[in-house]
Amino acid sequence: MKWREYVVVYFIVLVCLCSYNQHVSSLENGLLRQPPMGWLTWQRFRCVVDCQADPDTCISEKLIRTQAQLLVQGGYLAAGYEYIIIDDCWLNSTRAADGSLQPDNKRFPSGIRALSDYVHSLGLKFGIYEDYGTETCAGYPGVLGHLVQDAKTFASWKVDYLKLDGCNADIKDYDTGYPAMETALNGTGYPIAFSCSWPAYQEFSKVKPNYTAIAQTCNLWRNWADIDDSWESVYSIVQWFGDNQDRLSPFHGPGHWNDPDMIVIGNFGLSPSQSRAQMALWSIMAAPLILSVDLRTISDWARDIILNKNLIAINQDPLGAMGRRILKLSDNVEVWSKPLEDDRTAFVALYPQPYGTPIRVSVKLSDLGLGRYQDYDLFESFYGDFLGRYHYTNVYNFTINPSGDVHAFYAESAVPEKRFPKKL
Repeated sequence: MKWREYVVVYFIVLVCLCSYNQHVSSLENGLLRQPPMGWLTWQRFRCVVDCQADPDTCISEKLIRTQAQLLVQGGYLAAGYEYIIIDDCWLNSTRAADGSLQPDNKRFPSGIRALSDYVHSLGLKFGIYEDYGTETCAGYPGVLGHLVQDAKTFASWKVDYLKLDGCNADIKDYDTGYPAMETALNGTGYPIAFSCSWPAYQEFSKVKPNYTAIAQTCNLWRNWADIDDSWESVYSIVQWFGDNQDRLSPFHGPGHWNDPDMIVIGNFGLSPSQSRAQMALWSIMAAPLILSVDLRTISDWARDIILNKNLIAINQDPLGAMGRRILKLSDNVEVWSKPLEDDRTAFVALYPQPYGTPIRVSVKLSDLGLGRYQDYDLFESFYGDFLGRYHYTNVYNFTINPSGDVHAFYAESAVPEKRFPKKL
């Protein structure tokens, strides 16, 4: 091998490693050292509040208890999905006489503390929704003017996770309001993971978010549009994150995560292939894995994708690196890459085009950033199948089905001691 080839490969690897390690100081409350995993009401159950007309799907303690039981019985908790979170529409339309928050007493007759205790008795953690503004997005009381009081209420209810939305507030107040809520939460002495919508509203309003401050305030934050139950929505979010990865990834890591929104697998909008794609891409991005699906009716294939141990391991990798889109090829094929511990690297190749024929893709290992070792073993990510041993100068050929399917694989050194010298 020529020395100039060594230099080129070493330079590529160095650039990739540097781009993954530009982290900033961030919130260190000891929580969410790995991307959170759990279940949330919103995408599947929205704001259904008429329990007479919809007794099985209305936002109520009955729904939360049922889904909590299924998280345990279905193996989701054992796989890492530990949070169960109530989104909007749990509140009474007014505060109590003392100004404190209160749930709708018809749909939550036992109260939130009793529901939280039940969730904890199953080994799960309990999360809840509020809004920084005067009202939530659905029109229920917001926290504005009651930050300290509401933080104490959440702590008294043993809330482990707070999702704070940003409706009905002045966007100019976010930069002080969200940190004020974080201070109030920390002041309770009870550990509450803090999920913010702070930058999402700013991004849409063309206001440049202060991600340094956001990472010092929030454990995770929504960046962009709400996800819908469709491939178009999933794909558009993936593209936004790919287009903005350079300014997002430095703030991403243990305890502080960019959030592309919920996993919608198992509902009505995604095919099995597109469901594989969302799970693989959310795993490669080290995104929060927050399900929103009716666990009473989820199909076996959707459950298998959600519970895939290899993809969960990639998502939960201790390095916490945010995967990046590293290649854009013909026919809109794109390749994403994520460094893992033990010198492994995970990849996802996505083929979004709705053409009827699978596409054959050829990629040089050097274009994948694989050049630190002389030889690599490649494995398919979903099932762990061995794909072959490749020299770093080889080309890897694979096939992807159309309409949003992926080829997910990972690479590790075939012979770890055969590493190229650091100094050439």
